[in-house]
Amino acid sequence: MTMTMIRSSTVLPARRSDISFQTSDGLTLVGELALPVTGTPAATLLWCHPLPTAGGYMDSHVIRKAANRLPAMAGIAVLRFNFRGVSSPRGTSEGTFGDGEQEGLDLEAALRFLAESGLHSPWLVGWSFGTEVILKHAPDSAYPFSGAFLLSPPLHRTTESDLTRWVGRPEPVVALVPEHDDFLQPAEATRRFAAIPHAEVIPAAGAKHLFVGEKYTHLALSEIVAKVAPDVLPLPTEWPEGQSEA
Repeated sequence: MTMTMIRSSTVLPARRSDISFQTSDGLTLVGELALPVTGTPAATLLWCHPLPTAGGYMDSHVIRKAANRLPAMAGIAVLRFNFRGVSSPRGTSEGTFGDGEQEGLDLEAALRFLAESGLHSPWLVGWSFGTEVILKHAPDSAYPFSGAFLLSPPLHRTTESDLTRWVGRPEPVVALVPEHDDFLQPAEATRRFAAIPHAEVIPAAGAKHLFVGEKYTHLALSEIVAKVAPDVLPLPTEWPEGQSEA
C-alpha cells in the first residue's frame, strides 16, 4: 500500500456536520462536529480557540488540524466553534467579544450541545485565550467534563483565585507550555500552576506560542491524545494514498 505524508492541508475521513447552538443569553453560535466514520468515539474534545481580537477562531491551525485528523487517526470526536462575535468560513457567531467573561456562556452552551448529542464528559481543550475561558468558567459548569488540556496558556486573564477553584476537583489539568512562548514559559508556568497541586505542566521543547510547523502540530496533538486516549498512540505521520482529501 502506497503511503503519503500528512501535510498541513491533509483532511482525513470523518463524519462532519455544521452545527449551531444557543447560549443562555440568546445568541446563536456556529461550529463543526467531526466524528469517526464508524464506532463510538474513544474520547471527545471540545476546543476553545485563541484570542478573537488577535485573529483567533475555530480554524486556528492546530484546532483545524485536530478536526481534520483525529477522528480518523485516533477515533476521537472533535467539536470546534466560534466564540461570540467571531467569523470564519463556517459563518459568524452572534454577539460581540466578551473579554473572556461572556465567553463562559459560550463554553456552557457547547457543553450542553455535546450532552444533548450523547457525547458526555468531553475533554476541554483550550489554546491561548481559550485556556483562560476554561480556567475561569469550567468549574461553574452544570455539565461534567473529563479534564482540561491547556495549550500555550498565557494566564493573563486568569487570577490566582480562578486557579485555586480547581483545587480538589477530580478533573486532570494539563498545560502544554512552549519552551519559547512569548507570554508564559515553562518555569514560570510551573510556579503559577503550583496553585493547583494536581496540575501537570509539560514543556514543549523548541515550540513557540503558535506551534507553527508540522513538527510542533504533531507534538501538540500527540500530547493531547496521550491524555485522552493513550492506547491509540503513536499518531501516524503518513496515511494510505487516496484515503484523504488532500
